[in-house]
Amino acid sequence: MWKIGLGIILFFVLMAVFAPYLAKYPPNRTVNLPYQPPSKQHWLGTDRLGRDIMSQVIHGSRLSLIIGISTGMLMTLIATGIGMTAGYFGGLLDRILSTLMDIFLVIPGIPLMIVISSYIRVKGPLVVILVIALTSWGSGARVIRSQVLSLKNREFVMASKVTGESDLRIIFFEILPNMLSLVASIFFNSVLYAIIGEASLSFLGLSDVSKITWGTMLYWAQNANALLNGMWYWVFAPGLCIVLLGSSFALLSFSIDEITNPRLKAR
Repeated sequence: MWKIGLGIILFFVLMAVFAPYLAKYPPNRTVNLPYQPPSKQHWLGTDRLGRDIMSQVIHGSRLSLIIGISTGMLMTLIATGIGMTAGYFGGLLDRILSTLMDIFLVIPGIPLMIVISSYIRVKGPLVVILVIALTSWGSGARVIRSQVLSLKNREFVMASKVTGESDLRIIFFEILPNMLSLVASIFFNSVLYAIIGEASLSFLGLSDVSKITWGTMLYWAQNANALLNGMWYWVFAPGLCIVLLGSSFALLSFSIDEITNPRLKAR
């Protein structure tokens, strides 16, 4: 299963890297009449401005991947840092951070992102990354905290404390290496969530719609009533890419769970 997920990711990564060579036309250039159907010249037709949709799909993979992976990394970093701090040190600090986790877990993620994005005047990929990451780390932090609570009383951790090692060394060299598979699983889930979140915000026009991403393609397709005008391929192409890329990260996350959990592997 992990081979399928990794293969899909590599496909989109290669498509993003070699986009200028794979795309037949520049994504923002008018190359034909508007609303042209699929043909040999334009495999997915043209949009309302006469731009090649296939070229937009190829170039859109770049920014979509950058936003998804960058947001996933930031979410994982925040969740790991807060979760490990709360679980290891405990006490008042744990209660404060746990309350903060509960707040972000109770508030629905997507509506919170929409509300915050609607009040931010500056639009752009960086804003989307920060909005998604800063509102969606709660579940990952809760899982990390639970794992740290089960590890910090193990024999090897207690032995490190007895020998006088610092807390930072224990956290980064004793506890964290035993949680790498969990952190990797949280990262893949975070990227999946970020891809869906970016597409949702872009579809609603809450990001910089002048940039070419799969989400902004859906936004312009919706504005042009693509489905009502019979241009289903304008919606289908970026939507399929979002589904495939999200599924690939989900497959990798499931594969890590199977590898690290003997019961799931046996099943």
